[in-house]
Amino acid sequence: MFKKLLTGLTAKTQEQRRTELYRNLIRHEAKIGGQLFGEVSPGGRREFFCLDEGTWVWHEEWIDGSGLRQVKTTRYDVRPTGILKAQDGQAYQQVSIAEAARLTQAAQLYKQRVRNELYSFVR
Repeated sequence: MFKKLLTGLTAKTQEQRRTELYRNLIRHEAKIGGQLFGEVSPGGRREFFCLDEGTWVWHEEWIDGSGLRQVKTTRYDVRPTGILKAQDGQAYQQVSIAEAARLTQAAQLYKQRVRNELYSFVR
């Protein structure tokens, strides 16, 4: 009984470690991605990252001119028929060709920087 319990705890601990590692890697990737678009204003935060095979997320927080904190999250879903985006929980809309081109360029830069800065030891 004790051995079974210990095995279960060990497996759970390994799963928790994997989950924590994954979250930390995504956070680091998001930070690298957020730097692609210039400096972030003091008190602000910007993240851009690939959540999964077809989902990209842009998240930005800033202090506006009146001192209020603003937040905007944009989610891009890349599909065979085009790219859809939703901002702050609104309905998805098809992006323009120009916006799709900018997202493609940003995704390429992101992948290059993340590979070079975070995963270069894997080669």
